[in-house]
Amino acid sequence: MPHTAEAILADGRKLPYVIQDDPPRGGMKYTYFAPDKSYVVQFFNNPQVAADPNTHKRLEAIIGKYNPTRSEAGGGAPGGSEAMAQYFSTRFCWPTDIVRSPEFGIVCPAYPANFFFTEKASACLPLKGKDKRSKWFTSPRNRQYLEESEIGDFRSMLQMSISLARSVRRMHQAGLAHSDLSCNNVLIDPQTGSCVIIDIDSLVVPGLFPPEVVGTHGYIAPEVLESMDLPAGHPDRKLPSSYTDLHALAVLLYEYLLMRHPLEGPKIYSPNSPEEDDFLGFGPQATFIENPHDTSNRPNDLYFTIHDLGPVLEDLFLRAFVDGLHRPNDRPTAMEWEKGLVKTWDLLHPCENPECAAKWFVLHDLRRPICPFCGTRVKRENLLRLRLKSQLRGRPGQWVPAGEVDVYHNLPLFQWHMLSGVFPDEKANRELQAYVCRHQGQWLLVNHQAQGMMSPGGNLVPTGHAILLRDGAVFRASGGERGFLIEVSQP
Repeated sequence: MPHTAEAILADGRKLPYVIQDDPPRGGMKYTYFAPDKSYVVQFFNNPQVAADPNTHKRLEAIIGKYNPTRSEAGGGAPGGSEAMAQYFSTRFCWPTDIVRSPEFGIVCPAYPANFFFTEKASACLPLKGKDKRSKWFTSPRNRQYLEESEIGDFRSMLQMSISLARSVRRMHQAGLAHSDLSCNNVLIDPQTGSCVIIDIDSLVVPGLFPPEVVGTHGYIAPEVLESMDLPAGHPDRKLPSSYTDLHALAVLLYEYLLMRHPLEGPKIYSPNSPEEDDFLGFGPQATFIENPHDTSNRPNDLYFTIHDLGPVLEDLFLRAFVDGLHRPNDRPTAMEWEKGLVKTWDLLHPCENPECAAKWFVLHDLRRPICPFCGTRVKRENLLRLRLKSQLRGRPGQWVPAGEVDVYHNLPLFQWHMLSGVFPDEKANRELQAYVCRHQGQWLLVNHQAQGMMSPGGNLVPTGHAILLRDGAVFRASGGERGFLIEVSQP
């Protein structure tokens, strides 16, 4: 029979929680919910782990000075403001307090409601109340059981990818590694393009606290898998770290964007032993299914490839799964992924086929404006590109390329499209500056609130007024030395 108990926290505060028979139990902890289900109280399955002083010190460090969901002034990670802490508090399910009694444990916020399936998620399976682990959405076998409204589209998966790369980048900047980044520990919601990283309490604090877990099958870095049988302390044994996080991050991003695992292909590594085949295929002989130099693991049905994601992401995936697959130092950082994904976001184009399941694609090649998902060609009148140029500091009139933006109806433009030196990270101002629309057969850029916007003729464009976007037109997006010069290009 459920009844309420009290957890006494490290600072002496008391929190109620509901004790029930057979509570949810994971590999390391079991969980009780708050009366209003806004937080959970978790205790360790193994009393020895709970009694270990290193467990206490790790959690104190994670909740305190390494915590990106707390500002630096509030005792959290260095460099974090209140706004940044608030931003990342929605992207991590980060422990908030230590429980001292009735036994050692932690308090965590409950997962937001959108990361649980509702009864409308599937007409075939009883998914209500289950958390949204990514394999439900990235495995074709699982996706078939979900309602169409549940699975999102290519744009929402790209948005989710940016969010995950940004969160891992912040975690690494704070000096931490997750050690078990996987489909189980990142919950996703393709409907909103959001994700949340969970199971934070086992994070690796480099130089202080070693990892407690090695990872999840399919996401363990090859060097960790290859050396798992070596005894603890052996100099050749590789343990989870930020480098192994980078392998897992690349696997997750590949799954989100291409709906398959980057190492699971047709190659047989050991014909007589399934266990050996699995070990070799994810460990010492792991081969990227899109490796351009070794096609031995390439499936025959790769109709959509990393090339269709544009040159920036194609290069990052090759670095992750060719150069860096067995050389951890060559893997792209989370910051590189974040920047590459943001650049790719600016090349998104809506598919003109209303039946296209992906709805959006990366229009990286104007010479071949075809949706790779359904084969629909973009009409010529709907092809328009804004080429951004920034002025070299101290060299007035000298401009260099600073990015490209694909144009579509109701395209929003923000400060990072107007000014050099602005990046859309957690600190960015997300107020709309301008937007592009199609009106009476013409493309218009409407100034919403950008200051100092100049027309191609050199006249100030007040807020509420528009610039006609014609091929070859050049104008200033914003005033001052940092304002971009924008060139309009139509093939």
